[in-house]
Parts: sequence; structure tokens; C-alpha cells
Amino acid sequence: MEVGGPLAVAAIILIAINLRPGIVAVGPVLPTIISQFGLSHATASLLTAIPDVLMGILALPTPWLARRFGRDPVLLLALLLLCLSTMARSFASNTLALLVSTAGVGAGIAISGTLIAGFIKARFSTRAAMLMGIYATALSFGSTVSAAVSGPIASNSSNGWRVATGFWSLVCIVAILGWLAVMLSKRKHRATIAVLSPPHRLPLGNPTAWLVALFFAFQSFVFYGLLAWISPMYREAGLSTTASGLLLASYTLGFMTGNPVLGWLSKSEDRRVWLASCSVLMLLGLIPIAVSPAFAPFIFVPICAFGLGGAFTLAMTLPLDNAESVGEADVWNAFVLTVGYLVAAGGPLAIGALRDLNGDFQPSIWLLVMAAAVMLAVTPFLQPHRRKLAA
Repeated sequence: MEVGGPLAVAAIILIAINLRPGIVAVGPVLPTIISQFGLSHATASLLTAIPDVLMGILALPTPWLARRFGRDPVLLLALLLLCLSTMARSFASNTLALLVSTAGVGAGIAISGTLIAGFIKARFSTRAAMLMGIYATALSFGSTVSAAVSGPIASNSSNGWRVATGFWSLVCIVAILGWLAVMLSKRKHRATIAVLSPPHRLPLGNPTAWLVALFFAFQSFVFYGLLAWISPMYREAGLSTTASGLLLASYTLGFMTGNPVLGWLSKSEDRRVWLASCSVLMLLGLIPIAVSPAFAPFIFVPICAFGLGGAFTLAMTLPLDNAESVGEADVWNAFVLTVGYLVAAGGPLAIGALRDLNGDFQPSIWLLVMAAAVMLAVTPFLQPHRRKLAA
């Protein structure tokens, strides 16, 4: 393994663990935040939607920042921004401060996530797939733990949601220290920096690129929509704060399990069968929830999440399947992330707005069923475009 390999892997895991609690931890305590600040459900959805928007918007300029100022210091600053914004949000005294600090959380997540993927490609070029699997699983692990413990932390603290959400700034400090260790290790070993290839153009005229982006967009739309509203939805259905948090944890655990399993099962570049299987699993979980939300949620929510987890891993691999070089893969990835996360931001917003209009969450879940159906309809056309040209 490369010089400092184990240390780099540990840093990747630590950073990945910290890239979702800033979003996930809000879910179990969202009803309390809504009550304290007098928010509508649509406004409350911004606590998830804002990070999603920034994850899309910042995917394109972040590589330029790394070229201009260096990947290592930019990533360090992004982690510091994430840490400080997470802490600042826990002290928010009004809605504006709540949303501005959430934007800081989203920017820190967006820049860190974009750069750590590039770090994996540069540092582990022959093990990129394996490291991406580790990275995706660590992301889901961070989501699962934050979903499981945020509710109990809030219930057992006099400051409730503030402690439950601000706690993760302390965890982020560990990731910062891990990345500092990698930076010092690189200086000690005088690691060489790879020469950047000339930039490629975005695949705006490639139909396959748009289909890949569409699949990833609707996967993210469903994932973040449920991530934001599962706990509030089942709180309304009668579950306690702790039980709804555990249900959210079962969702993120199912997602985490699907990450490596489907990635391991899909061995060919033509992943259409497995992409369709993931979409079907999502439908098998979502339709019963839409028909009868109170019926066996601890069964159907994880089923949907398992399909979502597999779909995420495979969707993140599709840009690599369609690219012939690292540079081309970078622009495909930036394009897919930009489209995907901008659409994903509509998931929490749409669910919150429909809840305000209809007084319950059932129409919102049917909207997610439609999104999963679109994913299934797209899968036959996701053969890598290089194979289409060769055919």
C-alpha cells in the first residue's frame, strides 16, 4: 500500500463518518425545532434542503479551489467550517441564524465530500473501487449512529435538540486531527503530487450522462426526502422520540448494508440488472408505507433503504464505467453530483410542502413511489455509452 496508506484510510473513514450527522441528527429532533422556532414544515425542510443544494452547487468549483490553493489545506478548512457551523447552529437564537449556520454545515460537507473522493483517486488509483466502498460504508455508518443516538441525547438533556445536534462538532474534531496527521505524514515522506491532466469538458451533450444523472438525482431525491421526514412522520403516527430515532437508524443501517453488498454483487460494467433490482426493492418498501404507514415500518423502511444503498453505490460507479480516463471521470462525477444533489434538495422541500397542504404525509410518500418508478424505467438505458458505441 502507498506510503502512509493505513493512516490515509483511517482519515478517509473519520472524515466520511462526519459528512452526514450534520444533516441526519436534525431528523429526530425536528418536531422540537419546528415548535421552538414556529416553523412551517416547508421552512423546516430547508435544514436538509440547504446542504443538498450546496452539495450540488459546490461540486463544480471545488476542484478549481483545490487546483488554486491545494487540496489538503482546502479540505482542512472545509472540515473546520463544518465543525464550527455545527457548533454555531446549536446556539442559534432565531430562524435566520439557524439557516445560516446550516448553510455553513452544508458548505463544509459539500467541499469535504468532493475533495475526499479526489484524494481516493489520487492516492489509491489501483484500489479506488475498494476505497470508495469503504468510504460509502463509513458515510452510512455516521448516518446510522447519529440517527440512533440523537433522539436519546435530546430526551436526556435539558438543552434537548441543541446538545443532540451540537455534539457532532466534537466528533468532527477527531476527523480534523486525522487529516492533519495525513498532511504531516505527506510532508515527512515528501510525497509527490500527481500532475493534473488538462480539464475535460462537462458531458452536457451526452444522453447517457443525463440518464446517469437522472438516476442518481431521483435516488438522492428519495433518500434525502425520507432522511428528513421519517422521524417526524412516525412521531405524528404515535412513536416516541426514541422509537422514531431508532426507525431512522434502521433506515440508515439498511442503506449502509446495501452499499457494499450491491457493489460486491455487481461485477460487470453493465450494471443494469442490479440497478433495476435496487429500484424494485425501493418500490417494495415504499408502496406498503404509502398504503399503510403504521404497518410494520421496521420491516418496510429497511427494505427501501437497502435498495437505496445499493442504488447509491452503483450510481456513484456509473461515471467511472462511462469514462476512459481519470480526468474524464472527474467531470462526469462533478456533472452527476451537481444535477443529482440539486434535484435531491427538492425531496425534503416537496415532502414538507405536501405535508403543509394535505395535513398528512401520505401524498408525499406516493411522490417518492413515483420517483422510484422513474428510476426503474431509466435502468434499461444505463448501459455504458462506450459499449453502445462499440456495439
